[in-house]
Amino acid sequence: MASSSVRAPVLAAGKGEFPNEKSKPENRDEAELLTVPDGWKEPVFSKDDNPRGLLEESSFATLFPKYREAYLKECWPLVQKALNEHHVSATLDLIEGSMTVCTTKKTFDPYIIIRARDLIKLLARSVAFEQAVRILQDDVACDIIKIGSLVRNKERFVKRRQRLIGPKASTLKALELLTNCYIMVQGNTVSAIGPFNGLKEVRKVVLDTMKNIHPIYNIKTLMIKRELAKDSELRTQSWERFLPQFKHKNVNKRKEPKKKTVKKEYTPFPPPQPESQIDKELASGEYFLKANQKKRQKMEAIKAKQAEALSKRQEERNKAFIPPKEKPLVKPKEASTESKLDVAAIKEKVKKAKGKKLGALTAEEVKLKMEADEKKKKRKK
Repeated sequence: MASSSVRAPVLAAGKGEFPNEKSKPENRDEAELLTVPDGWKEPVFSKDDNPRGLLEESSFATLFPKYREAYLKECWPLVQKALNEHHVSATLDLIEGSMTVCTTKKTFDPYIIIRARDLIKLLARSVAFEQAVRILQDDVACDIIKIGSLVRNKERFVKRRQRLIGPKASTLKALELLTNCYIMVQGNTVSAIGPFNGLKEVRKVVLDTMKNIHPIYNIKTLMIKRELAKDSELRTQSWERFLPQFKHKNVNKRKEPKKKTVKKEYTPFPPPQPESQIDKELASGEYFLKANQKKRQKMEAIKAKQAEALSKRQEERNKAFIPPKEKPLVKPKEASTESKLDVAAIKEKVKKAKGKKLGALTAEEVKLKMEADEKKKKRKK
């Protein structure tokens, strides 16, 4: 009881239970604590932050497909150079088909091994080295989205994956510009490299596309969000009133069967009992006939069928001997010998021809020309 009475005035005085406890700042707006100032960047992790290095060696390995072997062999010196700057060793095993990264004694950044693991994963997923090496930066992350198991039907999966890429990769380019991410669609995975906010949007668009939601709807929403983010007043407000609301117009139609069975009307009475063979013979009168009479009737029926089949067969044979109908001969029309000549028109043509100067010279023109030639000869002499 004495101890509790001693502690009571201490707590009442406003001091904490622990002497080193710092007093929490009061009257601080929550919005100020949540918002990050513009232009702020996290300080770079240097060797001064962890001078003693790491206690244990960590390593990661990943397999790569056969078709990536030639490319990896070419760019592997560049991969080793990039990782050596962060004191991480990398090995390429072409026999096993694997890439391995591990820390060294000089490694001081504990998270760099995770980034090195992501680097070899991206290289295995057909991402170019120039883009994959960006993962070693602090403000860049990556996301490998598995889409192979989201759609069961192979043809449907290929169509939706192509829809994500778009005609001439236009949809993928628009998505890259809006999210500031590099996106690579390869096989059953989609690899994305960029900032964290952009990766979140890329994952949402990819998963919605595989759920049969066209990526153009999400691209429109991202464009509106980008414009709204520029306004400082709207940052703290809800954007739902500005974003478009798209309704699903696809109605699932149930496939109808080819053969439709019509249900009969319900009756409480059972169906009538089918007639037996004896009942049918009694109705036709065959029951009272003798055995030889029944046999004679059967033979007559068989002969009638045979005669009918024979007559049909004979008709088909006779068709080959029936001559085809010949087309009636059409007599050619005799050409009319009498040709009507327009005498008046011919006379006019002759008159016009006389009036025109033809190629040959007239007699007067020939005389004048000869006189002119003689005068020229005399002058020369």
